[in-house]
Amino acid sequence: MRLKDKVAFITGGNSGMGLETAKLFEQEGAKVTIIGRRQEAIDAFNSNSSDTALGIMADVSDEEKVQTALIQASDKFGKIDVLFINAGIAKPRPFEMADREYYDAMMDVNFGGTYFTIKSALPHLNDGASIILNTSVSNVKGMPGLSVYAATKAAMRSLVRTLSMELAPRKIRINAMSPGPIETPVWGKMDLTEEQANGFKEQVKTMVPLGRMGTSEEIAKAVLFLASDDASYVNGIELPVDGGMAQV
Repeated sequence: MRLKDKVAFITGGNSGMGLETAKLFEQEGAKVTIIGRRQEAIDAFNSNSSDTALGIMADVSDEEKVQTALIQASDKFGKIDVLFINAGIAKPRPFEMADREYYDAMMDVNFGGTYFTIKSALPHLNDGASIILNTSVSNVKGMPGLSVYAATKAAMRSLVRTLSMELAPRKIRINAMSPGPIETPVWGKMDLTEEQANGFKEQVKTMVPLGRMGTSEEIAKAVLFLASDDASYVNGIELPVDGGMAQV
């Protein structure tokens, strides 16, 4: 029960890594609020959850809705001890085909959503809280088609360093968890055909020393470590959970 009586708030929590983390947090004793963009997924989460979990529909690019969700979570469970910024979009596009609309959408959700969710959350966080950002191995690897996506993740990594100093007076720890290729529903949201997605997966697996995709459960365990007192002296880092991909 490493999060016993703790309160957690997770963005992008209605599927994949966010959902598995929410489940694990609850098993470890936390009261958990998730937000996500799909009402049917939020409804399913609420119907299958106990009174220690809450799902709210909110898009991280809508600052007002995120603020409302944070108030609802705090009113129900109390001030927040763990903030996991997981929401993001990943749509590969060759550099020469990336227009302003594509760029703005990616930046607005991945970096803007992260930046302003943390800002909105600060009044609702307990001193000594833990913030975890979901970055990506792509922010340290040059991968074709991911110029904008990788830049958003590199910006998130940079933010962790800055905020580790700015939030120090409140003893708030902030770290990043950097996944490699993970088997999640995001592969079906990348504007790729099934054949293209499968081909991309096989290509990426050859870049991973362990030779396989990771799982959402493996990611959740890494986030749990950073969220818990087991990581009480861990601050400002980016923890790769990528099968060794970033090291080769």
